Amino acid sequence: MLTSVDADVIRVLGDPLRLRIVTLLARETLCTTHLVEETGARQTNLSNHMKVLREAGLVETEPCGRFTYYKLKPEVLAALSEGFAQLAASAAVAGQNKRACP
Repeated sequence: MLTSVDADVIRVLGDPLRLRIVTLLARETLCTTHLVEETGARQTNLSNHMKVLREAGLVETEPCGRFTYYKLKPEVLAALSEGFAQLAASAAVAGQNKRACP
C-alpha cells in the first residue's frame, strides 16, 4: 500500500514543472542547462525544483566538471507504481464488499 513517503513523492510530482522535469529525466540524464532549455524555466527556479526532487529522493546528482547532471532514481518510481497497483487490486476486491448500514 501507499505510505507517507509515497504521499510526499505524489505531492512533489503534483507540480507541473516538476512532473515535466521527471518526464524529461525518464528519457535521459540532463544537466541544468539542458533542463532550462527544455522547460523554459529560469535557472534559479529550476534549481529550487531540483532541490525539492532531490529531497524527495526522486533524482540524484552527478557532477561533471562545472556542470551538474541529474538522473532519475527509477526504483522510487517503481515503488510508487507498485503501491498504486496494490491499491488498484484492493479497490477491485473492495468493489464487491459492501458494509451494511446500521
